[in-house]
Amino acid sequence: MQTLQLFRSLRNPIFARLYAAQTTNLLGDALTWLGLALLAFELAGNDAAVVLSGALTLRVTAFVLLSPVAGVLADRLDRKTILVTTHLARMALVSLLPFVHAVWQVYASVFALNVFYAFFTPTYQATIPLVTGKQDYPQAIALSSATFQLLGVLGPGIAGAIAAFVGARQVFFLDALTFLIAAILIVTLPGRLQVEPATAQARPSGRTWSEIRAGTTHLVSDGYLRYALAMQLVAAITGAQILVNTVGYVQGTLNLGSVQYGWVMGAFGIGATLAAAAVGSLGERWARTRIIWLGAILMTIALLPASYVGLALLLGLWSVAGAGQTFVNVSAQTLIADRTPTEFQGRVYGAQFAWSHLWWVFAYPLAGWIGSEMSDRMFLYGGLIGFVLLLLVQFTLSPKARQHNHESYWHNHEHLHDEHHQHEHQPGVLVAAHYTHTHTHQHKAICHIHLYTDVHHMHEHS
Repeated sequence: MQTLQLFRSLRNPIFARLYAAQTTNLLGDALTWLGLALLAFELAGNDAAVVLSGALTLRVTAFVLLSPVAGVLADRLDRKTILVTTHLARMALVSLLPFVHAVWQVYASVFALNVFYAFFTPTYQATIPLVTGKQDYPQAIALSSATFQLLGVLGPGIAGAIAAFVGARQVFFLDALTFLIAAILIVTLPGRLQVEPATAQARPSGRTWSEIRAGTTHLVSDGYLRYALAMQLVAAITGAQILVNTVGYVQGTLNLGSVQYGWVMGAFGIGATLAAAAVGSLGERWARTRIIWLGAILMTIALLPASYVGLALLLGLWSVAGAGQTFVNVSAQTLIADRTPTEFQGRVYGAQFAWSHLWWVFAYPLAGWIGSEMSDRMFLYGGLIGFVLLLLVQFTLSPKARQHNHESYWHNHEHLHDEHHQHEHQPGVLVAAHYTHTHTHQHKAICHIHLYTDVHHMHEHS
């Protein structure tokens, strides 16, 4: 039943086509990274790991620097244009990879590819609530996450089989074809994918930086989103231990082979996929913050005993950890749709994508240091760090439930400036006395909180 509910959002034909484009895009990403790994080994030999680690660093750097800008553009422009452009740009770039013959060219290509990926992902995430109804967007977000996790498990195997058949360099041409197909699926969508702002406002020069900051401001000023973002740091700290140190534990401590390592990481991905199938229906009964808390608990608990178990138990622990990571990340995405007006979601998704990836910039080196200095108990120490951080976040940032707290909702509200009520606006907004206009604001229990569409001025009415 949970699986059937997961696919309920595909009744929406626009989302169904977007989802098909995302699935094709994810297969293309699997081909890209497998091809890059083979290319790195061809160019650098035993130093291929150094090349790939540098490529991953460039990938995260592009996300952190450019995702907030992508969020601003997603709220300004037709999102269909952004999605199609990013697919066509990546198609052109991967078509050049068969002709790469130097390591620096690999670095340049990876950074350029992820510049466009940084624009694609927040735009796609913000588009899901735009095209699905309130009843369907939690399931749509969960379905997208489940597909991401499933192809994370199956994608490398599929890509490897294709590469063995067509050749390591020729695989990039098939990769380019997947991005072209995804672009065609999106460009044939009817109409535009553009938010309509509550108030038609001029956008004067110099406002872009303010809008970039506004996405982060909304993340940290909303107690629920701030809590979710902090819990994503817990998920990054514990998740990095798994991604960085599992290979050393399986092939070093347990003296097993690469096949067993693939099983263990596959268990992590399968656990994440199954959790994505369940998180949508679970969110109908539990508060999303409770699901986030449960996910962080599962990740830390799974990590604590992992330095002392064999293969069979490690498979079970990693499947639990994968489920926990999905509970944290999918619920964090859904909370943004719950608590952010539609015309502002692009900026918030862009900011969240940047900050959540910045956590991994700190988590990866920490995991590497623990793995090299404390290899006999690396998962125990990593789990303890995650558990202490979890407790700190839970006791300091957990949103306190208020008595008679009703579900919040956003809507437009006519507003009149007269001698009894004045407030400031961003440049370009007409504020003459007795001029009636609209603001987007959120109703909550006890008081009405008015959050203007420029998110630079808030006030409360009792």
